[in-house]
Amino acid sequence: MPYPTSLALAVTLAAALSACGATGESASGSADSAGTLSVSAGFYPYEFVAARVGGPDVQVTNLTKPGGEPHDLELTPRQVAALGETDLVVYARGFQPAVDEAVDQQAADRAFDVLTAVDLREGEAGQDGADPHVWLDPVRLATIATAVADQLAEQAPERADGFRDRAEALTTELEALDDELRAGLATCERKQIVTSHDAFGYLAGAYGLEQVAIAGLSPDDEASPQRLAEVAGLAKDQGVTTIFFEELVSPKVAESLAREVGAQATVLSPLEGAPDEGDYVSAMRENLTTLRTALDCA
Repeated sequence: MPYPTSLALAVTLAAALSACGATGESASGSADSAGTLSVSAGFYPYEFVAARVGGPDVQVTNLTKPGGEPHDLELTPRQVAALGETDLVVYARGFQPAVDEAVDQQAADRAFDVLTAVDLREGEAGQDGADPHVWLDPVRLATIATAVADQLAEQAPERADGFRDRAEALTTELEALDDELRAGLATCERKQIVTSHDAFGYLAGAYGLEQVAIAGLSPDDEASPQRLAEVAGLAKDQGVTTIFFEELVSPKVAESLAREVGAQATVLSPLEGAPDEGDYVSAMRENLTTLRTALDCA
């Protein structure tokens, strides 16, 4: 049954949303009586940034439900209507088509595409488009945090100092994380990381590693038999001990390849969803531990 699109329903939905704050279901609407700004984030890394930079001055809604795969997000009519009331949308254009469409319909004048704030890498050979997985480089994420502070300051100039102070504090924390990653991955026996899809190019590039992706920029991409054979041959030649997969997608291909080359299959989190415990920084430290074990780092 098609969704009704009458003006009356849209108004009713928008009104109902002002009272609802569930993650993945709604935005809170314009600034409330206490002056809190409403921010909608496409998925976890930008929810993390918006919440840390906004602090007590924002209420952040993650458009992707817990456990959901962000690339495959489909917004409900309720969520789409809510974007018409939110003060700022923080998203990565091209990463979640449903969010792009909703932004164009409801919030084109109140949306910030984080990919405009940083330099982008191209996907591996044979892929189209730039790699959107910028948050896996903490330095790039710090740049995005500063840009989000500027966006929030435009919405609430009287609180600009607070936004920028919190962005500076987060930047300091992310720079310390960058130092940890750089030191922890500096002396590894191997440099190749075989991943289920091309999500870790920024992390690899920042820390002197070589990503070997089984599939392309989207986890929905399927590797050809030729590509699987190519990766298997490289893994054997380089003595790869670990094939990495992601917690939100099927591990079957990674597990099959691992069996073929005599390796193990292990999760390396792309942090597209919120970690079960802790936050972005602690989850990246867990990734560091995983990488150091897999790469035999001294």
